[in-house]
Amino acid sequence: MGMDRKIERSQKKKWLALAGVAALIVAAVSFIAPRMTGGTAYTVDGKRIRIATVTTGRFEDYIPLRATVQPLRTVYLDAIEGGRVERVMAEEGDVVEAGQPLVELSNTQLQLDVIAREAEVSEQLNNLRNTQLAIEQNRLQLKGELVEIDYQIVRLERLLKRYEGMQAKNHVSRDDIESAEDELHYWRQRRVVTRESQEVDERLREAQIAQLESSIDQLQANLLIARANLDNLLVRAPRSGKLTAFDIEVGQSMGRGVRLGRIDDVDRFKAVGLVNEFYINRVSQGQRATFTLDGKEFEMVLDKIYPDVRSGQFEVDLEFVGTEPETVRRGQTLQVRLELGDDSEALLVENGPFFQDTGGAWIFALDQDGDSAYRARVQLGRRNPQSIEVISGLEAGDRVVVSEYSGFLEVDRLLIAE
Repeated sequence: MGMDRKIERSQKKKWLALAGVAALIVAAVSFIAPRMTGGTAYTVDGKRIRIATVTTGRFEDYIPLRATVQPLRTVYLDAIEGGRVERVMAEEGDVVEAGQPLVELSNTQLQLDVIAREAEVSEQLNNLRNTQLAIEQNRLQLKGELVEIDYQIVRLERLLKRYEGMQAKNHVSRDDIESAEDELHYWRQRRVVTRESQEVDERLREAQIAQLESSIDQLQANLLIARANLDNLLVRAPRSGKLTAFDIEVGQSMGRGVRLGRIDDVDRFKAVGLVNEFYINRVSQGQRATFTLDGKEFEMVLDKIYPDVRSGQFEVDLEFVGTEPETVRRGQTLQVRLELGDDSEALLVENGPFFQDTGGAWIFALDQDGDSAYRARVQLGRRNPQSIEVISGLEAGDRVVVSEYSGFLEVDRLLIAE
């Protein structure tokens, strides 16, 4: 009897030990299992997520823009020539007229350069006049020689003619006749050589004068440029408008090309906005935009697109259509609605942070009980600040998680706790 009772106690302890081990195993499994599933499930507090229902409705194809008002046209003032500021004849904020003097600079080196170029032109002009005088004197000398030669030829021809009449009466010797003929031949040959020399001198003279005149023209052109640069020391307004960013003091040194200020339109403006690069293929010139100011709606049109993307955004210019608001001012911020297309009926889901996390490739859709959500492959289309167009993967009435997914991007299923 005593031995039988001893065996019962031993078996009872054994079963208790096994039960305890089993309980520990179950507890461990229940604790470790979610961590051993490869991240396929995640329990989330239902109060921390936002759930929306897929609906059918009218999709408004637009994007909101924060646009800043700027002058429609701006002309920048740059110092064409550097120098020291001698006089400031306008102040920032002044409305100036085209051609109005704004600031006067001085540049000693530039002034000396103009004086030197003027001296070069004067020297070349003197050289030209001296050359022309020498050429004219040479021309007159050659002309005088031709006159002398022609005189001698005429004289000898007459003499030979008299000799012919006297020869028949033997009043003249044969030597005198031959001597006169030789002398006539000499002067005729000399006339030919002198004429050739005159023609050569004429060609050389014309080439030399042309070269001098070309040199003078070039020097005068350089002088005009130098004088124009000197004139540029007096900076004038290139167009009418409002003078801004004009902060110059007398005595200040300005380098060549330094920005002095700008002139803005005073009565015509545009708006400059930044658009998310997601819409770069959907934005085009001529698209309509609207905004509300002082209780009135105004219309704009997209005029320019700058495709250079910076920090995920690109810049666009919007021009006012019709009458501009009377109260609009430079630097003012407008809330603009840029229309990308016509409104249409579509399957819609609420726009939320999930789109940035998934890129619109998938979404967590709730099951019928609503206590869990699974990954659903979707194809999403157009979007605006309120809603996103659903092309495929969801149906009207489906419920989806539209809050951010940053905490459970790697899981396949959400377990939603109450």
